[in-house]
Amino acid sequence: MSEPSDLERLKALDARLASLKKAQAPKVNGVAQGHDMANYAWRMVTELVAGLLIGFGIGFGLDKVFDTMPLFLVLFILLGLVAGIRTMMRTAQEAQRKSTQAGTAAKNEGD
Repeated sequence: MSEPSDLERLKALDARLASLKKAQAPKVNGVAQGHDMANYAWRMVTELVAGLLIGFGIGFGLDKVFDTMPLFLVLFILLGLVAGIRTMMRTAQEAQRKSTQAGTAAKNEGD
């Protein structure tokens, strides 16, 4: 069996290793996480506006070519809106997945 002094040294070493791991762990504070969420929010707004503008451009162009002013414009604006919303939903799922993975990693690190 090990001598008591060896066990004490091992416990002290384990405590030092745990404190070093905690010091080297990436710090995730509320401000950094808030910036990440703000980036996702701006990305989603940009995706929605881009979908609408692309739909507007295609619809307006087709209406000029075929001389049917409101028909293609309305149709492609609606299609652009749908495409923008779908892209926003994908971005929201990506943000949710990353947030869940970060939470799981932090929980496992604490164990």
